[in-house]
Amino acid sequence: MRNNTELTEAGRQYAAAYAAQYAERDLPAAFQLHMKVMASYPGAPEAEYSRMQVQNIVNTVVPKKELLDAEINLALAHLGHEGPPDARLSPVRPLAAGLSA
Repeated sequence: MRNNTELTEAGRQYAAAYAAQYAERDLPAAFQLHMKVMASYPGAPEAEYSRMQVQNIVNTVVPKKELLDAEINLALAHLGHEGPPDARLSPVRPLAAGLSA
């Protein structure tokens, strides 16, 4: 009878990324390993786990103001707005500027 707890290659790579992140506290290595899992196994559950861990790393290392500014710029780009926010969107900027890291 086969042991059903055997890890897949995606599982082994995710485990290595997770260990780098939490056991070794090596965020740059963990980030790269998680990115590799996502690229190599896009349909595997481990890719989704890695996406969540990448988001955790991003939230840890990028200041909140920078994240919000980037999200605003992405939303504007997807809404068809080109260039920096104009005066009619000015209420958005003070919100982002008021957040601390």
